[in-house]
Amino acid sequence: MDQWNLFIKKIIDALGFADYTVDLNEEHRHGTVFIHDSPALVKEHLPALVESVNYLAQLVARKNGEQPVFFDINNYRRERENLIVELVRASARKALVTKQEVPLPAMNSYERRLAHVELAANPFVMTESVGMGRGRYVVIKPIDAVASAVAGVSPLAERRDESEVHLPIESA
Repeated sequence: MDQWNLFIKKIIDALGFADYTVDLNEEHRHGTVFIHDSPALVKEHLPALVESVNYLAQLVARKNGEQPVFFDINNYRRERENLIVELVRASARKALVTKQEVPLPAMNSYERRLAHVELAANPFVMTESVGMGRGRYVVIKPIDAVASAVAGVSPLAERRDESEVHLPIESA
């Protein structure tokens, strides 16, 4: 892990920053970087900076046959994750109330995965990625429990595409 610490420090130095801290978590293969100088510049370019540093780390890891370390800079990724989770939860509530599909904004694969994982245990909605390339996004779809029960399919079964699982339908 010392090589990753040195690697990230060289990148941050090459970018012209002098006041920063780097912390690595070897067990989770995750690093955090806090750049203290040029706050306006960092804030303006933070998404590109995080993406670029992680891209370089992945290239180096692949070249050396190692698992990559993922870096968060100035807590950008953590704050973005929290924002996405809140957006997904609110959109799921909206889908349930309106009984209509709710599309989310275009997201990268990591962010789409966060959306899918967040709602995976919710039996009342399902998620689907739609689109291509950078325009790919998640759609949250309500699962109408009443319609599913009448059709003889559990909302969970419909969600997981296990149509062989049926709820017993009792006649009145």
